[in-house]
Amino acid sequence: MNIWLRSYILKSSGSIAGERHTPSCNMTVISLLFCLLVLLAALSIRLGSSKLSTEEIIRALINTGDTSNSYRIIKYVRIPRTSASVLAGTALSISGLILQTVLNNYLAGPNVIGVNAGSGLFVVLVSAFFPSYYFLAPLAAFFGALIAVLFVYFISLKTGASRMTIVLSGIAVSSFIGSITDTVLTLVPEASISRTSFMIGGFSGVTSDKLSIAAFFIFAGFLVSMLLSGHMNVLSLGDETAKSLGLNVEFYRFVFLSLAALLCGSAISFSGLLGFIGLIVPHAARFLVGYDNRFLIAASALLGSCFTVFCDILSRVLFAPFEIPVGIIMSFLGGPFFIYLLMKKRRSML
Repeated sequence: MNIWLRSYILKSSGSIAGERHTPSCNMTVISLLFCLLVLLAALSIRLGSSKLSTEEIIRALINTGDTSNSYRIIKYVRIPRTSASVLAGTALSISGLILQTVLNNYLAGPNVIGVNAGSGLFVVLVSAFFPSYYFLAPLAAFFGALIAVLFVYFISLKTGASRMTIVLSGIAVSSFIGSITDTVLTLVPEASISRTSFMIGGFSGVTSDKLSIAAFFIFAGFLVSMLLSGHMNVLSLGDETAKSLGLNVEFYRFVFLSLAALLCGSAISFSGLLGFIGLIVPHAARFLVGYDNRFLIAASALLGSCFTVFCDILSRVLFAPFEIPVGIIMSFLGGPFFIYLLMKKRRSML
């Protein structure tokens, strides 16, 4: 592992990132991001259509037997919603970072390998054929994401599991799954109602029960990604270099793709298809802490959580007492950034 990390350091030693992003500076940035997340989480619990004072919040948190309206709002609405924002931001940001690193494509996202398509199909199937069991939709979204990724990797493995074949397989599988989804919606139009809210994404109506299973998988995915951060560093060097250093490229690419599906599917299961987090956040995190995944994973998780909580706060206070879905806020903020990335990539090609 030391050889791998030295190779990674050599790769970036001549860049600005290698000179500016020292371990001590990176730890300082991560600590500041954590403090920012705590502040935003506190604001998320306090702000909303119903304004709560600091005294009411403290009293509700201390007195568990309280039956006031403020206590019910905090316990059953604000805390689950804030927790959902943190979990979704963490999972989607790390998932996007993994995909961009493993596929060596900084425009990659969950939609590239069929995660969104697989989740959407399974949610539509549940709402169409098992409407009375729609509480199974979160679990269906997770399994749909995982099955789609495994299908993509199986195809690419048979044709050569390179970055390009995985991307092309993901596009083909997404198109195929999308046609199945459209067919189901044509035959069962009632399913389009649940699909609409799922496609936009948001945290309205999230409960602690919905978060419990997803939180376990997200926490486990975060720990595994941190443990394998050194392998991600090696894989980012390129297939030939990684193989020369003794890394089983095909195996670890499969592991990382499955890990990305686990994280993204878990978040989608309770938040819907929130866009742009997995695309924007890794770029901002690289600017803050450089390219070493040992620090980049933690920075992406914290920065993604901050971004998601901030967007959720805006969705509640901009037009209070009316609320707009979080996914719309993220599209307003993420769309221009995506255009900027496309223009930047075009200039670099020229």
